[in-house]
Amino acid sequence: MKKLFVVAAIGCLTMLTFSWGGCDSNTETPAPVDETKKSENGNPSYDPHRGEGKFTKVEVGASLDAAMAETGNKVFGVKCSSCHKLTEEKLVGPGWKGVTARHSPEWIMNFMTNTDAMIDKDPKVQAQLEICLVRMPNQNLTDADARALYEFQRKNDGVK
Repeated sequence: MKKLFVVAAIGCLTMLTFSWGGCDSNTETPAPVDETKKSENGNPSYDPHRGEGKFTKVEVGASLDAAMAETGNKVFGVKCSSCHKLTEEKLVGPGWKGVTARHSPEWIMNFMTNTDAMIDKDPKVQAQLEICLVRMPNQNLTDADARALYEFQRKNDGVK
């Protein structure tokens, strides 16, 4: 019971920290939305297969890169395991089991490295946010860390 209370308290503090944002007057104003491209409901159009980020083609081998997966396991332990389980079970965020079958490598890596834009624009992420009720914080992953995490996800999904 005490462990549950500590985890809940840490989760609440994390949510408060990220929701407060801050009052930095030096922040850039967001780029204006292109008003010419609208969907039927009036929102800006969005291609859910495009993702938001720089990854347009991720080279994935047929077999697992064990060394990269081990690096990904270490990154998971530091940055991901407090909110995600390796099963289908939801903790704070969704479980990782089967994630590589549900999403493309490009989508996953763009979400890991460009979290805020994906949460703001991607319908799949927004639907998951309605279930989890907690906005994933940007973990500031390097491209190499994101690729290693993806390989670890592949290992978790049974790729040999």
